[in-house]
Amino acid sequence: MLTPIRNRFLWIARIEGISFLVLLFIAMPLKYGFDWPYAVKYVGWAHGLLFVAYFAALAQIWVAEKWKFSKVFLAGTASLLPFGTFWFEKTQL
Repeated sequence: MLTPIRNRFLWIARIEGISFLVLLFIAMPLKYGFDWPYAVKYVGWAHGLLFVAYFAALAQIWVAEKWKFSKVFLAGTASLLPFGTFWFEKTQL
C-alpha cells in the first residue's frame, strides 16, 4: 500500500525523470542544433526546481520509512542518470 509520503515521492521522481529526459533529448538538441537557447533556459530551470524537490522528498521518505543509507544513496545516484529514477522505482520500490 502506498503511503502519502511514498506516493508524493513517486510522483516527484517521475516528473523529475521526465524533465531530465526532456532537457537532454529535446532542449539540448534545440539549443546546440538549432541555436535556440531558450529551451534549455526554461526546461533547465524547471528541472532544477524538480531536482531540489526530489531530494526534499527523498529526505522526507528516508526519515518516515527509515530507509537505509545505501538505498538513499542509490536513489540520489539514480537521479543523476537518464532513466535512473524510473529504474529506481521499478527495482527498489
